[in-house]
Amino acid sequence: MGRSPVAGGVIKAIGAESEYGNVIAQIGGPYVSVQSIMSNPNVDPHTYEADTADARLVGGAQLIVQNGLGYDSFMNRLESAAAAPGRVVVTVASTLGYGAKTRNPHLWYDPSTMARLAPVIARDLSRLRPDSTAYFQRAEARFVASLATWHEDIAQLKASFSGTRVAVTEPVADYMLQAAGLAMATPWSLQAAIMNSVDPSPQDVVIEDNLLARRQVKVFVYNQQAVDSTTASFLALARAHKVPVVGVYETMPAHYSYQAWMVAETTAVSDALSHGVSTVRLS
Repeated sequence: MGRSPVAGGVIKAIGAESEYGNVIAQIGGPYVSVQSIMSNPNVDPHTYEADTADARLVGGAQLIVQNGLGYDSFMNRLESAAAAPGRVVVTVASTLGYGAKTRNPHLWYDPSTMARLAPVIARDLSRLRPDSTAYFQRAEARFVASLATWHEDIAQLKASFSGTRVAVTEPVADYMLQAAGLAMATPWSLQAAIMNSVDPSPQDVVIEDNLLARRQVKVFVYNQQAVDSTTASFLALARAHKVPVVGVYETMPAHYSYQAWMVAETTAVSDALSHGVSTVRLS
């Protein structure tokens, strides 16, 4: 099922999103060379357009990990245009059993996703480089164990604040917030509209405005990578009425590992709920 082993060479791998690239690198270590297509936390991933440099990277890749659910559909076009016999493509959504009708594509915020994906990556790296199987298995076990801090932080957040109402601009961190037992007050229809770059209904805007102006929520979770006049107005309203703001990202910020990034986001939510502290941007 994969291409012939690389016979001691370095495996060329791609993460369509930098968070997947980071996990590949942690498991593959010195036996992989990893590039990520979407890696800029200052760019809206929903407007990303692949270029010729991306096409060249895909053309030479032996392992590709992509999100699926339409989030990075440009990858399918790049792969079709540069077909390579034996290339291993892991589409996270279908591999992990997220149904085609799953409405929130931000799977990396689900605390279960990377723990279930890591063995798949280790397996496919082992098929490409069998002599390094033991290394990949040890690295996978270390990676999964390293997620414990994040999972414990979520459990503590749930124990302290389960049922607490929160507002968001779009469903970037919804999986994490839901795992912590927090209650989503923002209508799904508003979240979906902003995620898909369409104007939310006036009725939904009024609901969100009231959540913030009347302080009916304890924290406002704001996507730093998808900013327009509507989301900016919500941010201004939250600040004016002293609702703590937590900025979240779709693309992993620089100088973080995946697990450190998730811990930082969870800590920011905890600080907002415990102390009213805003963390608009991760440093």
